[in-house]
Amino acid sequence: MTTVGAAVAALERAYPPGLAESWDAVGLVCGDPADELTRVLVCVDPTQSTVDEAVANGAQLVVAHHPLLLKGVHGVPADTPKGALVHKMVRNGVALFCAHTNADSADPGVSDALAEAIGLTVTGPLNPNADGKTGIGRIGELSEAEPFAVFVERVAEALPYTEGGVRAAGDPNRPIKRVAVSGGAGDSYLTVATEAGVDAFVTADLRHHPASEHTALPGAPALVDVAHWASEWPWCGQAAAVLRAALGGTVTVDVSIRRTDPWTAQAAGAPSRTGRFTG
Repeated sequence: MTTVGAAVAALERAYPPGLAESWDAVGLVCGDPADELTRVLVCVDPTQSTVDEAVANGAQLVVAHHPLLLKGVHGVPADTPKGALVHKMVRNGVALFCAHTNADSADPGVSDALAEAIGLTVTGPLNPNADGKTGIGRIGELSEAEPFAVFVERVAEALPYTEGGVRAAGDPNRPIKRVAVSGGAGDSYLTVATEAGVDAFVTADLRHHPASEHTALPGAPALVDVAHWASEWPWCGQAAAVLRAALGGTVTVDVSIRRTDPWTAQAAGAPSRTGRFTG
């Protein structure tokens, strides 16, 4: 019999808890390690949608990237959104395991999966730890340089669709070959990416002022800003492969295709590009 504990052990070998940031909350959130395990659901976000999917599929374990209880809590009453999820999982015999910044830093980890999806060959971490192998972000290379406009389309085609789409800042004709990527919010690594001498930086949640100040710097890498959820979704396939290999095919491992990006629509009447604004 395969157990929840066996899956947790495999995940913690792949994504060691010691790699997590001090402020993070990773590991088994709820569930009994001794419970039998026949089916797992891997997702980015432990939300109502993905928990419902796990229950409907008969999964006994949800493996999520984002923590459910990141900030300290004093209770999980069922009449609160997160408390309701905990109660639903417990009542349905579903355990929850979260691998967050430990999965970001692991080798391979979240950014390796993002780099692979885009078609990059990884050469090392963007912001390495002391071992030189683990750390946040990755640097990789395309097999051949391509114009930035083409590269942006490459990124858009590689990742799942979101309403926010893919935004880019840079000369559309700039040759792109060496690229930095960081799954999740990455504007704190803009300086690191510039110092790395890459042609482009792919990440999520870029803010107006940091992006504007970055693009004004001579030689700074072009920017590709994608949805947070989309940048981390490729990791789900990586984590699923870890479990399939470690558990010897005794457990069915599903990757959720529920889009948990919070933005659900765009305004239909977007202003014309030929209006009174220029630049």
